[in-house]
Amino acid sequence: MPMPENTHWVILAGGQASRMGGNDKGLVQLAGRAMVEHVIDTLKPQTSAITINANRNQDTYRQYGDVFGDHIENYPGPLGGMHAALHHLKDEWIGFVPCDCPRLPVDLVSRMAAACSEDTDIAVAHDGEHIQPVVTLVNRRILPKLEQFLANGDRKIILLYKQCNMITVDFSDQPNAFVNLNTPEELQQFGQDL
Repeated sequence: MPMPENTHWVILAGGQASRMGGNDKGLVQLAGRAMVEHVIDTLKPQTSAITINANRNQDTYRQYGDVFGDHIENYPGPLGGMHAALHHLKDEWIGFVPCDCPRLPVDLVSRMAAACSEDTDIAVAHDGEHIQPVVTLVNRRILPKLEQFLANGDRKIILLYKQCNMITVDFSDQPNAFVNLNTPEELQQFGQDL
């Protein structure tokens, strides 16, 4: 069973960020600091095990901790980061959050872990209206399914989840916690609201 202290959390910063003008989203400035710093600040009180998945600017990301890149070429998206994490880390339970979500719940780790049972493959955050497919806690037993899924050329994250024993974790009391910033305009608007 997962508990906050035996889960490892990965910040996914490995994408191309095409909607952010190609700028590395985790390193884009928000309120004078790299966006990834806001995510780390939220996670650090919740877990001591944080690693970053990045395919660019790895030396810059290393100032924040351990960094690893995808094993699969051509930016396969969040699943590429999940695949790499399951190879890079040995933990049974690995959580994932995107680097462009600066307002994550302060009780994310404990609530995700508490929702799981022994047969849970994937726990996915739910904001009350939609699942948040990149805010997940997965058991490493999904690795064979994930590898087969990627080998088939599939990239749609939710299709993989449907092949697994997935549960959703209710965060409807914090619907704004999963705001993700994909464009310079969203970033600017969000910065004004801080």
